[in-house]
Amino acid sequence: MEIKDKKISIIGAVRSGIGAAKLIQKLGGFPFVSDSGSETKLKDSIKKLKELKIDFEIGNHSEKIFNCDLMIVSPGVPSNAEILKKASKKNIPMISEIELAASFCKGNIIAITGTNGKTTTTSLCTHVMNNCGFKTYEAGNIGTAFSEIALDVKENEFVSLEVSSFQLDLIDKFKPKVAVILNITPDHLNRYENKFENYINSKLKIFKNQDKNDFLILNFDDSTLSDSIKKFGSQNFYFSLSSDQANGCSVRDEKVIFKKEDKKLFECSINDINLKGEHNIANAMAVINVAKLFNADNNKIKEALSSFKGVEHRLELVRVIEGVKYINDSKATNVDSVWYALRSFNEPIFLILGGQDKGNDYNKIKDLVKNKVVKIYAIGSSADKVFNFFHSFVKVEIKQSLEEVIHAANNEARQNEVVLLSPACASFDMFDNYEHRGKVFKEAVNRL
Repeated sequence: MEIKDKKISIIGAVRSGIGAAKLIQKLGGFPFVSDSGSETKLKDSIKKLKELKIDFEIGNHSEKIFNCDLMIVSPGVPSNAEILKKASKKNIPMISEIELAASFCKGNIIAITGTNGKTTTTSLCTHVMNNCGFKTYEAGNIGTAFSEIALDVKENEFVSLEVSSFQLDLIDKFKPKVAVILNITPDHLNRYENKFENYINSKLKIFKNQDKNDFLILNFDDSTLSDSIKKFGSQNFYFSLSSDQANGCSVRDEKVIFKKEDKKLFECSINDINLKGEHNIANAMAVINVAKLFNADNNKIKEALSSFKGVEHRLELVRVIEGVKYINDSKATNVDSVWYALRSFNEPIFLILGGQDKGNDYNKIKDLVKNKVVKIYAIGSSADKVFNFFHSFVKVEIKQSLEEVIHAANNEARQNEVVLLSPACASFDMFDNYEHRGKVFKEAVNRL
């Protein structure tokens, strides 16, 4: 990809947009950043762009953005946005920020996607690979934009890259050395014309450019994956909680086993994995697959699995107050994530649910809520929907803020009960992102 002396418009001025602009500037191109958001919301971005002396506009998209050789689209911009339709009519090539970064990354890309578990698996992959002696960076949807570190990664090094469907929507030649698909369940349907098939197709793009020298790691137990993937050019490995795998990871007699061509090359106890819950055993198996593909040392893998502490905002224990556990699971932005969260506790639960709805169907968690939940606190723009679905079989109370929720929970929850923020929704109706939501929750708990 030729960048030097090219005019490149970047739609979106948050993490990936800033990262892309900095990379283009380093490569000798002329970035122009455009974001329709408010100056108040983007004040940090404005400050960075001014410091970098990068041309930008905030508050609207002017005609200036079409005066370019290439357009980089941030993942927050829907692929059916009017601005992109106009660019398409003008035959302006459009790519995602990860496509840009990958073009200039000399290292091995381990690209991890899935509806649930991406962040935990990406972070665990970084931890395991580094512990095994492979210099590994962490980037993508997990926090640091890929563009920020792309030029730092040397040929024999690795990037553990969390990739969302939004980032895959506009890839062209993106070709990871290892592609991992953890699972695919309905999510973000509001963005994909309420068609699950569109969302699936977006996820499957992760391996479309792979060849026989690359690796594809798949969840054997995921019916959507088995139904959707008919053929691929890469070497395929699997992980499964239910059946033996000749190439990949499986569980037998409380042990996780990795085989290659039916030959056992790794074994550890489930108890060696510090993360608890079946879903996290599956996530760990995906990472074991990655590590063994590069012949990582077995003892080093076990050491890393047992020392990994988990990630912020994902079933994160904030405090225990008078025997009540306060759990921050703000990363749970869909119903399936809440299903996993509810299964992770044996204690009675006060559940905080709601936010910006994404076409949620709550039937999947109906029985779990009946059996485990004492009360639901409904928040955000979907509070009425939450109330209407659940109030006939569990107590539901609508609250206006997380602070109000924590005050109520502090009065109502008793010893050996759990207050769980696992909202099943996006956060943008009340917060900047799920991290902001989790931070507000933690601050409210820590003030008790």
